[in-house]
Amino acid sequence: METIKQKYSAQQLMDMEARYGAHNYHPLPVVLSRGKGVYVWDVDGKRYYDFLSAYSAVNQGHGHPEIVKALQEQAETLALTSRAFYNDQLGRYEKYITEFFGYDKVLPMNTGAEGVETAIKLVRKWAYEKRGIQPYEANIIVAEGNFHGRTTTIISFSTDPEAKDGFGPYTPGFTAIPYNDLGALEKALEENPNTVAFLVEPIQGEAGVNVPDDGYLKGAKELCEKYNCLLIADEIQTGIARTGKILASEYDGIRPDVLILGKALSGGVYPISAVLADDDIMLVIKPGQHGSTFGGNPIAARVAVAALEVVRKENLADNAREMGELFREELKKKTAGNPFVKQIRGKGLLNAMVINDSPESETAWNICLKMAEKGLLAKPTHGNIIRFAPPLVINREQILEAVDIIAETLKEYAG
Repeated sequence: METIKQKYSAQQLMDMEARYGAHNYHPLPVVLSRGKGVYVWDVDGKRYYDFLSAYSAVNQGHGHPEIVKALQEQAETLALTSRAFYNDQLGRYEKYITEFFGYDKVLPMNTGAEGVETAIKLVRKWAYEKRGIQPYEANIIVAEGNFHGRTTTIISFSTDPEAKDGFGPYTPGFTAIPYNDLGALEKALEENPNTVAFLVEPIQGEAGVNVPDDGYLKGAKELCEKYNCLLIADEIQTGIARTGKILASEYDGIRPDVLILGKALSGGVYPISAVLADDDIMLVIKPGQHGSTFGGNPIAARVAVAALEVVRKENLADNAREMGELFREELKKKTAGNPFVKQIRGKGLLNAMVINDSPESETAWNICLKMAEKGLLAKPTHGNIIRFAPPLVINREQILEAVDIIAETLKEYAG
């Protein structure tokens, strides 16, 4: 049998994944073995800037000592009881997170997709018990270009053929409308009186960091109130300081009826997600109607509190806002006139560069390969868009060095 201590080359490790693992990802050809702060190192000891942050799960930086300490101490004490019993960490976590975000109740889960599934079940149950919608008739509006996960129900309302095609039959009960279009939202609400919720990302991350107009979420909340619907904000990627505020929905001054969190809720060391809502909504779910063996386990509870404390104590939202402004300003300045740079957009430290080539081209992928050679890791999405999302602990000097790497790569690529 192989041992975890056995040494392999990068190529051997990539070959091992290809031989024994499902082919459901297409990673950059870099094999990482260590991370600290904004940096990761490969098996050969080369250092890189991490400008993906595990899709915004590592907002607090790799290996943050306070989060790691919480994980280690709790793992050594009590890891899992299931919810068949109480444990001495869950109540503390529930009190902390509900006060932190300002909701009556939290329902703890593990992954982002589980959080979305939980929110869907929650609003449907609310619709039948509180609004009097007939059984099985509840409809939820979603936005085109959405990415909420990969379960069968979630891909049923995806408009991305890569995520959806070949996995039917699909779950009914969803209507897709254009993103950032309040007129389309009101039309959909008018046309279907059984609509009970609008599920939306404050910024569409996987779609290429699509930032809506100012006031979009505010207008959506007002329309939901007008038609007695719930606004569900999927802040799995945008939440927990990534966009320069604790929640991206704060930019529009609104409070979602249902809030979904994940990713950075653990600082990247453990799968943790959560759904928050007030009593009128949350308490429609009774014992036995929803749950998870691992949801709310002692490690998750302890780690989530530590992860949120890091965000609060280190003012990571403010840093994300300031460093994001610096990043966009410097990158626009240093790539001005480059024929491959079509647009730079984003908010806080969730940013993207649209490459001036077709989504079917290899240009963005090849640029990412060249950036990796120079010591910066980023990944394309939707073919010709490169996301830039470093850990929120990044400082000014590191931002400027990273911008130089990106700009130099583009300059060389343009010839």
